[in-house]
Amino acid sequence: MIQFSDFEKVDIRVGRIVEATVFERARRPSFKVCVDFGPELGLKWSSAGVREPYTAEELVGMQVLAVVNFEPRNIAGFMSEVLVLGLPDAAGRVVLITPEREVPFGGKLF
Repeated sequence: MIQFSDFEKVDIRVGRIVEATVFERARRPSFKVCVDFGPELGLKWSSAGVREPYTAEELVGMQVLAVVNFEPRNIAGFMSEVLVLGLPDAAGRVVLITPEREVPFGGKLF
């Protein structure tokens, strides 16, 4: 069990994917995605292992949830600044978490 104050340390925000390109150097099929979190946080990059269920065209324009306050990680020479969140489907492919309705960029999950 964790305290609620521990959960409050994790900054989960909503943003819109504005660019998605195939990440050839990643070990598993991935995209490099650029997410716009609005004026406060701006554009952030992430490696997203979602090439099997999604195409780049499907990702662009999608609102997603991401952890924005982890330290950046070097993934195959690419600095991933945020962790885009998802859940496994029945086949184990990652399905991205999106809000059910459009919400303003940068909104914090609570």
